[in-house]
Amino acid sequence: MRGRDGQAAEGRQMSKSPRHRAREFAVQGLYQHLLGGSDEAGIRAQAESVPGFEKIDTDLYVTLLVETLANVPPLREAIAPHVDRAWEEVSPIERSILLLGACELRFHPETPYRVIINEAIELAKTYGGTDGHKFVNGVLDKLAPELRPQEANPARTR
Repeated sequence: MRGRDGQAAEGRQMSKSPRHRAREFAVQGLYQHLLGGSDEAGIRAQAESVPGFEKIDTDLYVTLLVETLANVPPLREAIAPHVDRAWEEVSPIERSILLLGACELRFHPETPYRVIINEAIELAKTYGGTDGHKFVNGVLDKLAPELRPQEANPARTR
């Protein structure tokens, strides 16, 4: 199987870090929740049956999945001012990536905001629409200064 860039998917997966894989599984779980209303237990049970699950950072996966699912309304509220269309018009995969990115920005200051945005862009390139990564980048780039003012706008805090 080949990805959009023509590279063999198997080769590309070998270079993925356990943390990136955890984010991939979290996005897939959020997608299941948004489309089918799957709950955390069902999402986790399904994910654990997927080949390759043992290669992820399980602690990060569980933390991100649980925190994001528990905070969908406030995360969506934080994202909304930066989206140029109705939330329902955003593709479910891009909504999932935005929710995950917003969760990490809000609750995980130990991860630099640029890493969070870059991870979200890579997820959107892999799973989203043609220009989904540009949309995700634009939204999270505007959200980061609100959720991480000292980090994203260091000049303003002096």
